[in-house]
Amino acid sequence: MMIALLAKKMIPDHENIENEKVRRAYGNLTSTVGIANNILLFVFKFIAGTLAHSVSITADAINNLSDAGSSVISLISFKLSSKPADEKHPFGHARYECIASMVVACLILLLGFELIKTSLDKILHPEAVVFSWLSLVILVFSISVKLWMYSYNKKYGRLLQSSIMEATAADSISDVMATGAVLLSSIISPLIHFNLDGYMGIIVAFFILFAGTGIIKQALDELLGQAPSEDLVEKIQQKIMSYEGVLGMHDLMIHDYGSHNTFASAHVEVDCKVDVLKSHDMIDNIERDFKDNMGLEMVLHMDPINIDDPLTNELRDYIRTSVKEIHEDLTIHDFRIVPGETHTNLIFDVVVPFHVKMSNQTILDMLSEKVSAKGHTYYLVVTFDRAYTSQSKTEAAQE
Repeated sequence: MMIALLAKKMIPDHENIENEKVRRAYGNLTSTVGIANNILLFVFKFIAGTLAHSVSITADAINNLSDAGSSVISLISFKLSSKPADEKHPFGHARYECIASMVVACLILLLGFELIKTSLDKILHPEAVVFSWLSLVILVFSISVKLWMYSYNKKYGRLLQSSIMEATAADSISDVMATGAVLLSSIISPLIHFNLDGYMGIIVAFFILFAGTGIIKQALDELLGQAPSEDLVEKIQQKIMSYEGVLGMHDLMIHDYGSHNTFASAHVEVDCKVDVLKSHDMIDNIERDFKDNMGLEMVLHMDPINIDDPLTNELRDYIRTSVKEIHEDLTIHDFRIVPGETHTNLIFDVVVPFHVKMSNQTILDMLSEKVSAKGHTYYLVVTFDRAYTSQSKTEAAQE
């Protein structure tokens, strides 16, 4: 609620989150609030840890100080990622956020390992932990603040599609669990007359290490180019297939270069007997539709296919059924035939999803065996696709 109120007062046109300046302003605002919160928590916890002679509370304080440093990195990343595209970086600079997330994660991991060393020393050389109501109040206050930070970073991280804010949210919730463990130690240790401080410090360290590795994994996925969500793929397929004149689509590829900077390409099948200018006009309209309504840069390739030749249709259906018998998730596209005096070439692509572990040669051998049963000299000219999506109106209806 507070972030929303601050945004209304401090960010012009705050509802227009598609605007890069607005997005950057939100990043600056949440990062600044994060810096202030973490410095405040560091001061309070450091005082409490010193008074209570508690390594876990002091370590938790240093964790908050590192979080303040992470927020500074967030500020820098929002500035760098908002730079416009240039000659050397035609797709923009949005992936700076992924790099910043990895820097944050490395700092978190370093802190976790240092905390393990300190906690082990505390276990080997325990000191009496002084019970303090002040420490308990500070720890409860810290948990409340971190839960608030988690909620607004998660909300605006999803809204703005910001990996660095999502990483900050993950770090905040791990801090809640870590501080909760410290709070539990502060309450239980005096009651059982056994110093749990060092053990809780190790628990805190593992929470920190878990959060850091999770952030690195997410950032690496974005940098390497992760598979698009099923929801996005389905939306794109449905939009393309909704146009009258589209007979099928395949070879859909989606490239994500950061928030509001997504590119895609696909092949669209059309009737070869329709005027090419009419089909081309339809392709232009589809591309414009994606740009205007989904903010997606779409490039479509037009594939004319023959749908009126009985032999072609018969063989296409036979091949489609045959690949389904080999594996239910195999699909084909771009099917055509080239008749000859001694043999007929069947030319097509087979889409093999990554979870299908059969080799291309195995699929080809099994398919050749099925085709030979037709009793005619058919030669298969097959191209295997391992990373694309294929669907036609007929297949969609069958599904």
